[in-house]
Amino acid sequence: MAFNNLMKRLFSQLLHKRVISIGTSYFATNELETDYVSLINLTKTMLVEIKPAEINSKTIFANLEQEIDQRDLPQNRKFIEIKPAEDEVNEFALLSNIIMGNDRYLYVELFKPSPIMETFAQMILKANGEIIEKGKTELVSRMPSKKEGIRVAIRLISLGMEHGCNVRAAVGMTGAASIERAIDMNMEIGPTSGVGFTKLGGEYGVIFETIPTLERVDLTPMQIDNFMYIDAKDSTGFISKYGKDKLIEIMNDINAYIANESEGKIEGYRVGGDDLIINFPNKEIALKTGLDCAWYAMNNGLNLRVGIGKSRREAGENAHLSDQLKIYDDTPVIVFDLANGKYGYYIPSEFTRSALDFITNKSSLLIGVFLFVFIVTMIGWNTGNAWLGFVALLFALLVVTIAS
Repeated sequence: MAFNNLMKRLFSQLLHKRVISIGTSYFATNELETDYVSLINLTKTMLVEIKPAEINSKTIFANLEQEIDQRDLPQNRKFIEIKPAEDEVNEFALLSNIIMGNDRYLYVELFKPSPIMETFAQMILKANGEIIEKGKTELVSRMPSKKEGIRVAIRLISLGMEHGCNVRAAVGMTGAASIERAIDMNMEIGPTSGVGFTKLGGEYGVIFETIPTLERVDLTPMQIDNFMYIDAKDSTGFISKYGKDKLIEIMNDINAYIANESEGKIEGYRVGGDDLIINFPNKEIALKTGLDCAWYAMNNGLNLRVGIGKSRREAGENAHLSDQLKIYDDTPVIVFDLANGKYGYYIPSEFTRSALDFITNKSSLLIGVFLFVFIVTMIGWNTGNAWLGFVALLFALLVVTIAS
């Protein structure tokens, strides 16, 4: 742990940005998670803070208002904080969202039996949700996104309260997680209607003590698209080294992967080009695809700059921000917004990865070598034989070379 913190401080100095993590200690529980955790650790992918996010209840609620928008956010809503978010980005939660997707499961509970549950199920299906389980007072469904889950929950709450029945709803990463969140809300506020959700490690709720009004929050709608801009770094240099055909092959492979496997809609690509723009249904899929593309291109000798944003322009600007994350050589970088801050996934060069592997695996050897050289040098200085330090250094280099 201390060694890992030392490496993070070292790379923070080299990159002039705070390094939050090097690789990950995320505990994988299935094959998909194992694949991503292995790749992140193999490539020593670093999560870097470019511009710190301001994380507190006020900014989280403001963000939710903008995301849900005046379409479905009544004016008589109240926000509650059940568990405050940590005032820093949680690398584990971010990676979990990227791999498994955001909170998409919606749990709905009626505080008394009512035939309205069948209507709830039809409303969820109409919103492209999938019913997982349904009883007389409870329902678990999988929604297209976390935002859609909250939006639909507010509509269900409105209809339920109009029929004299309070409604509890909550969204979570799994059905069990959404149920647990609903239990937490019940303990906090009792049978008051509302929907619970998580944001940046905290737990929050939108509650209604009276029937949701028809008046909506008057806000300018936020652009909800998630664009990704991909650009090959130093494509001219790559072509001179590997040829134009190799660049076309890599970019065509990326294009085909995005079109067939990532749920992304490609909006700008020409065969032979070195950049493209894609629109994704949510940020988590965009980040996952960005990592996949960056790793694939890097494995073929090509470094990508990737930017993810709510508009084409923002995605392009974030991609060019990636040039700030550089030690010496060009390497793949993915820049994205998180809350009101900016963060990036920086993939170090092969030389840097090899050095990190050696230092990590041979830390005890390096400590022993340092102590050996230090002690011999001290003996040499105190006995008038300064040359002993030089001999010890040469011997240490020989030992390290043989060990590596």
